[in-house]
Amino acid sequence: MSTYRLIAAAMLIAVVLLAISSCHVVAQSEFMRAGGMPYDAFDKLPKTDLEIGGATIHVGFAPGEMALPKETILDWVKTSARAVSTYYGHFPVQSLRLLLVPVDGPRVRGGTTWGYRGAAIRVLIGRSSSDDDLRRDWVMVHEMVHTALPDLDDRYAWLSEGLAVYIEPVARVQAGDLTAREIWQAMVRDMPKGLPQAGDEGLDNTDTWGRKYWGGAMFCLLADIEIRKRTGNRLGLQDAMRGVLAAGGNHEKDWPIARVLSTADKAVGVDVLEHLHDEMGPKPVTPDLAALWRDLGVRMQGETVDFDDSAPLAAIRKAITEPRSR
Repeated sequence: MSTYRLIAAAMLIAVVLLAISSCHVVAQSEFMRAGGMPYDAFDKLPKTDLEIGGATIHVGFAPGEMALPKETILDWVKTSARAVSTYYGHFPVQSLRLLLVPVDGPRVRGGTTWGYRGAAIRVLIGRSSSDDDLRRDWVMVHEMVHTALPDLDDRYAWLSEGLAVYIEPVARVQAGDLTAREIWQAMVRDMPKGLPQAGDEGLDNTDTWGRKYWGGAMFCLLADIEIRKRTGNRLGLQDAMRGVLAAGGNHEKDWPIARVLSTADKAVGVDVLEHLHDEMGPKPVTPDLAALWRDLGVRMQGETVDFDDSAPLAAIRKAITEPRSR
């Protein structure tokens, strides 16, 4: 073949590849629009249906190449859904649309959950993600936990995000995907990010990242411990949130926060969440975290955590991560 023909062939191939790439970008853009889940675009995709925890998860892949095989990615979805089902006793909704969008880079890059036309999650997954990236991922479980709480006013996003931050690792420990040591180490390291700073006006009135995510998680930890204290360690936040779900409170519903908290308290027979919200919602509260870790028997030893099982709340610490029967 002449040099001219070789150049022409190379140019043709480049044009074709560029056209294919452009088509993928254009096609993918409809799955990345801000403001809401692209339900109509998702419904046109081929789906893989996964039956887990009494639910059907309809998995759709937006256009784009992935380094990992599809089956490996679906196994990650199954593992995440089983952890959430373990925590709640079953998957929070009967049907879930799950949109996976390939993006540049490794790791899972983020996710969003909606419920206004049926429960739906969009997760951005790096094209070069590895098996280890998916094994260590927290995003999928975090987003799936959101499906178990009614949609709240934006002012109370700290409860939605706080529950997801707190429940995600606990669910993964209960399912055998993490160790208790790993999550208590993370709590000791990260929980101070949720403490009130100068100018704080309580969880309901302070829209900062730290207060929304880790302040909300701190609320959940304190609630879990107090429920267990007042029920002789028979019940915890897990039972309270199962009660919300049993009352029909999933992400496809809009509830006021008062209804969520009262329903949760009714499920465990003590008024812990309502009372704690009365304290922490309208004004800053700064718990003594060092004393709390000491009472739970959680001690940092360099970069690792050591447990003191003789600590006054050691039994509660253990119970939080123990799997519950349905």
